[in-house]
Amino acid sequence: MKSLFDATAYEEIKSRLEALHEESTPTWGKMNVGQMVTHCQFPLKIALSNKPRKHKWNLVGFLFKKSLYNDKPWRKGLPTAKPAKITDQREFLKEREALVSMVDAFHAKKEQTEWQPHPMFGTFTPEQWGQLEYKHLDHHLRQFGV
Repeated sequence: MKSLFDATAYEEIKSRLEALHEESTPTWGKMNVGQMVTHCQFPLKIALSNKPRKHKWNLVGFLFKKSLYNDKPWRKGLPTAKPAKITDQREFLKEREALVSMVDAFHAKKEQTEWQPHPMFGTFTPEQWGQLEYKHLDHHLRQFGV
């Protein structure tokens, strides 16, 4: 599985983000491109936060966790967690710039060994964090054909 901590995968994601434009349209789903790049910031904000937090165990998180970082692509149209749903209009260029900045910040933490638990899925190894972040971005970039 590719990881956002790997230099090649990191550069690939950045190139694919740059290939997006304001007129990019999804091949599935309801989000427009501005909403998608805003939505993609959500898991990176969780990973980058140093705020102490505890995992709130739930069955959905338990059942879905391994699919977050394995090689099997996510299916189209998966449900989105309520806090990560973006329904209002967003300024694409501004939000893409913010996302690229978060991707850079996350990649810069490739040597970090201690991570806060994910609020829904619990603890991840650094390798799993990198795979999760790559897989989420890859899923949405495929959604928009890049």
